[in-house]
Amino acid sequence: MKKILTLFLFISLSSIAQKKTKQVATDWSTPLQVVEGLKPGNKAPELAYKNPNDSIISLSSLRGKIVLIDFWASWCGPCRMENPHVVEAYNNFKNKTFKGGEKEFTVYSVSLDLYKAAWNKAIAADGLVWPYHVSDLKQWNSEAGAKYDISSIPTNWLIDGRGVIVAIGLRGEALDKKLESMLAEIENKK
Repeated sequence: MKKILTLFLFISLSSIAQKKTKQVATDWSTPLQVVEGLKPGNKAPELAYKNPNDSIISLSSLRGKIVLIDFWASWCGPCRMENPHVVEAYNNFKNKTFKGGEKEFTVYSVSLDLYKAAWNKAIAADGLVWPYHVSDLKQWNSEAGAKYDISSIPTNWLIDGRGVIVAIGLRGEALDKKLESMLAEIENKK
């Protein structure tokens, strides 16, 4: 009897787990049916914070685009050294069409800065020309940092047009290679 109950429990739990991790269709316009989390295949947790002009920008407002959620700070040397790679990827891929139908790549920069002036100065100095910069100016006490379990920066998550994580921690050429692999077949035939 114990074996039958154990088997029944195992099958029930397996069924529940499969429902929670249902695969996503390639059409991003259909409802998202994946669990929120921080791993590839999960829906990226929502973020909505103020930009340098004090307007709220939500991550979900970028649906339909390939988005690099990039955690950084003006005071972080490795972040500042990584920024030229992010700028180059942005310039190379911002107007491309991707396999899932997404027609744009952009960056959602989340700063772990404490001082607004330093944050703004670094955005200008590093040429971070995309319009999606946010921060709650709480440095390591950042709510966004807590949501994404940030323990070091720079770090990033790449999400598709549905908000589903496709890769984590893409730095330097790794970001370019991943974006190249996501381009539409039409682009690859040119």
